[in-house]
Amino acid sequence: MHHFHYRGDDLYCEDVPIARIASEVGTPLYVYSQATLTRHFRVFDEAFARVPHLVCFAMKANANLAVLKLFSDLGGGLDVVSGGELYRGLKAGVPPQRIVYAGVGKSRDEIAYALKSDILMFNAESAQELQLINEVAAGTGVRARVALRVNPDVDPRTHPYIATGLRQSKFGIDIGQALDEYEAARALPSLEVVGIHQHIGSQITDVRPFVDALERTAALVRTLRERGAGIRYLDVGGGLGITYKDEEPPLPADFARALIGVIRDLDATVILEPGRVLVGNAGILVTRVLYTKPTPAKNFLVVDAGMNDLIRPSLYGSYHAIQPVRKVSGRPEVTVDVVGPICESGDFLAKDRDLPRCEPGELLAVMSAGAYAFTMASNYNARPRAAEVMVGGNRYSVVRERETFEDLVRGERTLDELA
Repeated sequence: MHHFHYRGDDLYCEDVPIARIASEVGTPLYVYSQATLTRHFRVFDEAFARVPHLVCFAMKANANLAVLKLFSDLGGGLDVVSGGELYRGLKAGVPPQRIVYAGVGKSRDEIAYALKSDILMFNAESAQELQLINEVAAGTGVRARVALRVNPDVDPRTHPYIATGLRQSKFGIDIGQALDEYEAARALPSLEVVGIHQHIGSQITDVRPFVDALERTAALVRTLRERGAGIRYLDVGGGLGITYKDEEPPLPADFARALIGVIRDLDATVILEPGRVLVGNAGILVTRVLYTKPTPAKNFLVVDAGMNDLIRPSLYGSYHAIQPVRKVSGRPEVTVDVVGPICESGDFLAKDRDLPRCEPGELLAVMSAGAYAFTMASNYNARPRAAEVMVGGNRYSVVRERETFEDLVRGERTLDELA
């Protein structure tokens, strides 16, 4: 459920017309619904009420400070994968004791920053990383809390670019080597081995891969405890999908029921890392039609948002529903490619899409754009990144100002200036 809906012929976010926001803030523009974000978090959190748990939002999906602060105020934490994400999380006021740090390429400086911040734990992904965390921790006089990310070799049945739990993936430690790696980690004096972590992929719409992976991980936890390892945290990762078109992902309650059935006797705090499922359908990208361009081969609808604003269609071939911000009755549908202004043939938001005929100046809403959208935006073609707006009830706030041309060259110098 989300709070984007038509009133008459006009698209609203909660109680604010999208056309009004676009008129006052400009386009392209991201719009988020506070009510939707709140509802999605609470539904997910309450689904796991039967077990001790912590919901650590995967902020790679949406790193806006207002979104992070909202989830923190609701009792959530963060799953971060870089020093920059950790900085943003702390800047938003998220308590460091609710932050877990994953990622295959943590640098020495990033590890030191996380230790100084006193985060809950690292999700370590290789033997050499464990050695480096131990070394940095020893140099600062602390013991680093770590979990090992185990690769359970389960096919998540999703796009290959976002499948992370297969044997050939760069992520995690092969489950067949995990016992040896745990023994090696427990022998390192500046590490405190407190948990185990798995994450098999993203946009998964079937609960069975989660259950298959968790059964393997749970068996490993039991073996580790038999060997004396103090596993207090079971990080089950994230990856639950959403409806973009006709997908039918499990509801959070069904997802929780299946997972709790596997882990209810493990006596561990469950850490969950939902991302897309909390924010995906809580945001839209608003774009304005610049030109209509019929050709002998195709009809093109040229809009002011491009692949630098929303790269998912170009990168993954992803589907995003597109609908008019204002409906006009009586118009025929036209099959179009919705394309942006970027000088790449791969710059498109939709291909061969049936849409009501549009005129230059009209607004379109690209739906389900709350996840992996602005966080993947770039300045390619020297385009300033879009503004972000949060709507709450009958009011909206600009929670990230649109970049300016001056922002594009901040920090740069010519050789003449340096001389």
